[in-house]
Amino acid sequence: MLKKHLNDYFRLDEHNTSVRTEIVAGITTFLTMAYIIFVNPSILAQAGMDSGAVFVATCVAAAIGCLIMGLWANYPIALAPGMGLNAFFTFGVVLGMGYTWEAALGAVFLSGIIFFMLSIFRIREWIINSIPMSLRLGIAAGIGLFLALIALQNAGIVVDHSATLVTIGDLSQPAALYTLAGFFVISALSYLRVIGAVMIGILGVTFVAILLGHSEFGGIVSTPPSIAPVFLELDIAGALNISMISVVFAFLFVDLFDTAGTLIGVAQRGGLLDKDGKLPRLNKALMADSTATMSGALLGTSSTTSYIESASGIAAGGRTGLTAVIVALLFLVSLFFAPLAGSIPVYATAGALLYVAVLMCGSLAHANWEDVTDAGPVLIAALSMPLTYSIANGIALGFISYAGIKLLSGRYKELNPAVIVLAILFALKFLFID
Repeated sequence: MLKKHLNDYFRLDEHNTSVRTEIVAGITTFLTMAYIIFVNPSILAQAGMDSGAVFVATCVAAAIGCLIMGLWANYPIALAPGMGLNAFFTFGVVLGMGYTWEAALGAVFLSGIIFFMLSIFRIREWIINSIPMSLRLGIAAGIGLFLALIALQNAGIVVDHSATLVTIGDLSQPAALYTLAGFFVISALSYLRVIGAVMIGILGVTFVAILLGHSEFGGIVSTPPSIAPVFLELDIAGALNISMISVVFAFLFVDLFDTAGTLIGVAQRGGLLDKDGKLPRLNKALMADSTATMSGALLGTSSTTSYIESASGIAAGGRTGLTAVIVALLFLVSLFFAPLAGSIPVYATAGALLYVAVLMCGSLAHANWEDVTDAGPVLIAALSMPLTYSIANGIALGFISYAGIKLLSGRYKELNPAVIVLAILFALKFLFID
């Protein structure tokens, strides 16, 4: 009876799949993205947030996002707090700009509301089409470089220097060695197409560190920690400060394009696009993503977004929202593994950050390096993120450089109103607000 209800609700026969296939696909997707359970609390804790509470918020936010995507949009796409966005939250907004983590959560919530409204009024296509491809590529690569710098810092491989700003650290220290070992293992397992390569690398480094006495073992299973320290602690009033405009926009911009790219990419791989190459029920999928972001901010975590790792579940045969529902259930089960998450040292997740950085920097391969009016903004956007320690600054400088170079090159016809307006606003911000 249950199998029939599931078949009717998710239209399994119509998508040429089965309950068993969807369950296997859900488990596969979860294993490839479960690293976020360990990485997200590690990153947000550095912003001053309670690690145990963030662990709970991460699992619950991911479960809510997956359930909405699965039950409402009926897509095999999983969601969780996004990599890059969590790093920007901690190292860019809180530690870099000096805002409280409560105000940063407020900014995440506001970005989710704007994202939701854009989806309702169906103007997201205009926005997406208005942003030049070169800027999108530069921003994706910049986030990757930003993650790489954070990973190398956490490992002590890159340290500050009074004369050169940065220099190499002591590579004989355990943190550096564990980070490099984790990165090597994750990269090799990924190349060999081992499912859960990132999680295996994180847990493997943690196990060896505990075995050698470089980290403490806190246990494996227990009742979930309290979410109270971060639940409903967002400061929306603080996020409405005029100086936070670029922060809200950065959260919105990255989430919007990351989500759109992920949805189309994963759907194309799974044969879910229609005959015109469009994704049916795209609005529902986008609203599911934006709702998950708002829910995550209320729970106490950074922006929740669609995961490209969903492609692994697609490859395993997942075609409907039942795959996402299975992922949601597994995230809820993970709530009871808080002691294990607390046992994982920062350097165990640093190798995973480096690996994700490699994937994101791959976008540089698609840039048009023969045209300097495109290549210049790509490089500026990508480099300025790690060097200014801010995704928002990278986006802003990317827009300004794109508009300025195209204008002075006599190719002003390639500039659309959205790019011109944003470039002017960002320039005014740097001149009069910062």
